[in-house]
Amino acid sequence: MQKIMTSTALLFAGALLLTGCAAGGGGAEASASADPCEAVRVEVRDISNGAQNALTAGGEPADVQASLEGYSERVDALDESAGDDEAVSDALEALGEKIDDAAEFAATLPAAPEAEVDADAVAEHQTAIQESAAEVTSACGAE
Repeated sequence: MQKIMTSTALLFAGALLLTGCAAGGGGAEASASADPCEAVRVEVRDISNGAQNALTAGGEPADVQASLEGYSERVDALDESAGDDEAVSDALEALGEKIDDAAEFAATLPAAPEAEVDADAVAEHQTAIQESAAEVTSACGAE
């Protein structure tokens, strides 16, 4: 069972990495863009991919939780610097909440590497983060 979950985790991680690369990942270059919305999109994509990867990678529950809390702090900082667009701000708050939920979930993960992890619950949190990130992108594009 552990091999199946490891294979599934690797599959998700690979897909997330490819998604980031295919979308032109590399936050520093895009942040220099003249379009402030593009900077938000790039940062949100990076945060979303990182948070989803943290859930997939597993490890010590405290480390996963700390990583996710770091991504939540990045969302808060982005919200403060993103401007006065209420729709974008609301979408960023929702993304932060989804990442916070995932961090709470991460605290319940088993510490033993051979322990069974609820793959469906991990996938649910990843999907929630991904959908919230898409909402931010949509809200930013609606300006």
